[in-house]
Amino acid sequence: MRVYNFSAGPAMMPQAVLEQAQAELLDWQGTGMSVAEVSHRSPEFKACAARTEQSLRDVMGIPADYRVLFIQGGAYGQFADVPLNLSKPGDTVDFVLTGQWGAKALKEAKRFGVETVVVADEKASNYTTTPAGDTITATPGAAYLHYTPNETIGGVEFGYVPETGDVPLVADLSSTILSRPIDVSKFGVIYAGTQKNMGPAGMAVVIVREDLLDRARPDSPSIWNYRLMADNDSMLNTPPTFSIYLLGQILDWVEDHGGLEGMATRNRKKAEALYGFLDASGFYSNPVAHDSRSWMNVPFLMANSDLDKKFVADAADAGLTNLAGHRSVGGMRASIYNAMPPAGVNALIDFMKEFERVHG
Repeated sequence: MRVYNFSAGPAMMPQAVLEQAQAELLDWQGTGMSVAEVSHRSPEFKACAARTEQSLRDVMGIPADYRVLFIQGGAYGQFADVPLNLSKPGDTVDFVLTGQWGAKALKEAKRFGVETVVVADEKASNYTTTPAGDTITATPGAAYLHYTPNETIGGVEFGYVPETGDVPLVADLSSTILSRPIDVSKFGVIYAGTQKNMGPAGMAVVIVREDLLDRARPDSPSIWNYRLMADNDSMLNTPPTFSIYLLGQILDWVEDHGGLEGMATRNRKKAEALYGFLDASGFYSNPVAHDSRSWMNVPFLMANSDLDKKFVADAADAGLTNLAGHRSVGGMRASIYNAMPPAGVNALIDFMKEFERVHG
């Protein structure tokens, strides 16, 4: 029996996609080989990769003057890759901090000799808020401004895109990519680990504006050099072939469910149902400011934290898995990415009601 997997990543994938991959696993497109076995230089796989890229462009509305890269190392790798590609030693780099992942990106950037400036920091609220848009001002001449639109651990999400003028805006979109429409043209670089809405762990999708491709440092590793990867269609080295294939299948699934507008409607309703229940309860609570709540990651607390472990264990017995909060913050967290069906959220709410009735 498949469970409802509320993990923050690797996350639940659409069952239809997994079933298709299962059906094709031993013989993909009549090759007599799995897609995980076929050469990345073969005509079949080159066509697969091209189709995946075009599907992503179509689904997200990526402008023609942006390049799409499939890079190994996940989003954490991009914490280093972005400064290697967009800055040189001594450059100023701006950061907005709304949680732990932004802080990790900042820490990694400091390793590369840049002058980091924190232009907004929500530490005073214990990272349960996002800054007002008019409080974020990019440093004139900065190489870029980095922010995390959705902080997976704290469940904090921006409701707007910061305005940075001539300073390129860089976004770690790992938790929200494909969850709703976005205007790609507002960003210099978007990157996202694939293990939440785009497939298995191990790959990052990078969307970079053409005019930023030639800033890479001379000593940047070839496989993380945006220009070299773009010029080689992300195949400078052997790419993560199975991840690229699965992303293509997931994009088909997204289109079959109304595209990003359909995803937005689906995700908004799921989040509203869960937050509505939490707000009406005297037993559970969500610590995030209402205007900064994530659609994708919903942390919650109980009045009696001694019940946390029992809640997680009983939920798992009921087929609701991976609800423990991040080890750094405790409590619980329900990650409700694209593939989580509304039925899964309803099942969680029903379980929470019964748990409250018994233990409240």
